[in-house]
Amino acid sequence: MWVHEFDNPVTHHDTPPALPEPSAASAPPGLALRLRGVAKSFGTRHVLQGLDLDIDPGAFVVLVGRSGCGKSTLLRLIAGLDAPSAGTVEAGDAQERRLMFQDARLLPWKRVVDNVALGLPGRDARDRAMEALAQVGLAGRGGDWPATLSGGQRQRVALARALVHRPRLLLLDEPLGALDALTRLEMHRLIEQLWRRHGFTALLVTHDVTEAVALADRVLLIDRGGIALDVDVPLPRPRSRTAAGFAALEERVLLHIVGEQPPA
Repeated sequence: MWVHEFDNPVTHHDTPPALPEPSAASAPPGLALRLRGVAKSFGTRHVLQGLDLDIDPGAFVVLVGRSGCGKSTLLRLIAGLDAPSAGTVEAGDAQERRLMFQDARLLPWKRVVDNVALGLPGRDARDRAMEALAQVGLAGRGGDWPATLSGGQRQRVALARALVHRPRLLLLDEPLGALDALTRLEMHRLIEQLWRRHGFTALLVTHDVTEAVALADRVLLIDRGGIALDVDVPLPRPRSRTAAGFAALEERVLLHIVGEQPPA
């Protein structure tokens, strides 16, 4: 388990195929997260202060908030890419976590399947990579070059590259921010489908409150260095934006972000 302790304060759209449920060996349970007294400062600027957070195994939690509020900073601390200035972060081992960024970060000189298989040990690396591509609806694109893919397809490859390692924790740092509206909706469905199938814990950073309510079990608003709002989303899945209760939850979060109190 990874613990830090510090004393100082749209061109073509593919539909993912229906796949069998993974075996217990291929689908380890999601990680539980535990943060206590977490702070992060950059010089004299205090981004996070005294933050406590517990996330259950297999939960889908979304972080929202204004630009610069510390959402991505918190994600980087959990990912192990940065260390807190104070407090403890318990988020499993490095090999149990995978981080997906806003840009796909594919190597242009490697074919799609080799991008997915990058860093995988064993002779079956390419087979596992092809299986992961099939799960994201790109079964026939393994031999292509990244430059031939649309933006949405490149993000599907990035998702496959994360899934091929069978993570227990998937961290998503605004991975859909640069996509068009239709592709974003398709990626919402795909990410939710894969999360439900594999059972990993998911933590997503987004500016899009609609996206947050559509995907999350819990929505956390980060503000002034801490958690300003913690909202459960009890709506049945898969969710429709027109479902009863969706708009009310969306409005509640939005009003807190802009500093207004929701009506009683």
